[in-house]
Amino acid sequence: MRVKTHYLEEGCILSKDVIGMTKRPIITKKTIITNEMLEVLQAFLVTDVSVEKTLIDGSWFSPKEIIDEESEEEGSDSTFLTQYLKAVQAYKKLFKNWQAGSIADVAKVRSIIIPLFEKFLENPQELVSLHHYCSKEDYLYHHAISMGIICGFIAKKMNYELADIMQITMGGCLADCGMAKIPPKILDKKTSLTSEEYEEIRKHPIYSLRMLQNTPILKETVKYAIVQHHERLDGSGYPAGRNGKEPHSFSRIVAVADVYHAMTSERIYRNKQSPFKVMEMILQDDFGKFDITVVKTLLECVTTYTIGSRVRLSNGYTAEIIFIDAHSQTRPLVKAADSGEIINLGKTRELFIEEIL
Repeated sequence: MRVKTHYLEEGCILSKDVIGMTKRPIITKKTIITNEMLEVLQAFLVTDVSVEKTLIDGSWFSPKEIIDEESEEEGSDSTFLTQYLKAVQAYKKLFKNWQAGSIADVAKVRSIIIPLFEKFLENPQELVSLHHYCSKEDYLYHHAISMGIICGFIAKKMNYELADIMQITMGGCLADCGMAKIPPKILDKKTSLTSEEYEEIRKHPIYSLRMLQNTPILKETVKYAIVQHHERLDGSGYPAGRNGKEPHSFSRIVAVADVYHAMTSERIYRNKQSPFKVMEMILQDDFGKFDITVVKTLLECVTTYTIGSRVRLSNGYTAEIIFIDAHSQTRPLVKAADSGEIINLGKTRELFIEEIL
């Protein structure tokens, strides 16, 4: 819907680019409005913008005046976004209950994540937008829901049976439920963790397993995936490290989904990075740590839904992805928006995709 700028509030989500007088985007769609963003809009004398009907916390946005309802097209991704944000808030409520000592209700988690995953399968292009919806304050809850979706999608693309796909989806969503057993003063800390605090954080896979070990809803293999999702193929990782068993195939999926979403999301202590940059880092910097088949499956998913997408390059230019070479998928061929110049990022190594717009 289109509303006047002075009726906006923090947490609004832009549904369309905000175009300036130069016909270039001032702020791109899917951006979450902050006080700083409101100041930018005022500085550029923007009088009205298009926003989603749902705020980032899942509640409805009810401005005093609506210029245009801008009715959604049937099957638009806004329907998915609304359901996604509500799922995040539902998981957050469960997490708070776990912190207070409640038993993990896996059936309730299933009722949240499985319908959302089925809706995602109708809108798979949302894979490269999930990180846009993640807020610093609610990162843990966004991470859980996005993990479930990404794990399930990888499993589907790897031709797992439907029952296993649903199990892996739930496993991804619940992998970090043990964070509820970490002291809040550590979990909510805004500064760097001490070595003792970091060691406590590293125990969360064990806490997750303890919370879930008696549930009959999850297969034992999924419970393995949960406790092993921070283990690495080269023997590094935690909690077992080099003394543990080789990670189960399910845990290899959860491991890749976990690091992918974590690195593409805005964190309190770290800026988000583009899916292309993250996949390149996983392939190069972390070579040998992750299952290469899982990594390539996720990379194929990312590239499939980005042909034709607008991106921002590391030099600030806006460009469009026009071709992705199978041998250099993280560095596609792009066309600069202003000049029309074709740039081969595979050969122009000093440039990279900073963000998918």
